Amino acid sequence: MTTKAEFNAEEWQTVEQGPLFAGVRVVAASRGGTIRESLAIGKAYSEARKHHGESELLDELVASPPNADPKSMPSGEDAATITVARVREATDLVEAKATPEEAEAFKRFVLTVAEAAANAHKEGGFLGVGGERVSEAERKALDELAATLGVG
Repeated sequence: MTTKAEFNAEEWQTVEQGPLFAGVRVVAASRGGTIRESLAIGKAYSEARKHHGESELLDELVASPPNADPKSMPSGEDAATITVARVREATDLVEAKATPEEAEAFKRFVLTVAEAAANAHKEGGFLGVGGERVSEAERKALDELAATLGVG
């Protein structure tokens, strides 16, 4: 079993922020619902805690969700490139140090966090009527993340 101890402090911070950056990628894809999307990311961590014991690496990861400074989060046109690159860095580290099963569980968790953000807020519509659960821009961001993670 792979644990946090396998990583140095900088590597662990990168791994720890991978799921968060996946969520940020989706949030940045389309405006609106940022608070709901942020709450959904937190809820994804809470839900993952219910599966305690399935992966020691994920147990340690979700035990203390990253406390990101909003000022340090990318925004604007570079957000997509930066967030996807950070997700790739985190995934590469996990793949290098964890078992294949743990790496796969990490990738699924990263995508789960992104999907939670995408599904948190209806896009479009008027006064909550109509609209779509996941916008085209969010769907594109999810597809990009899935390709980056190598999951389908």
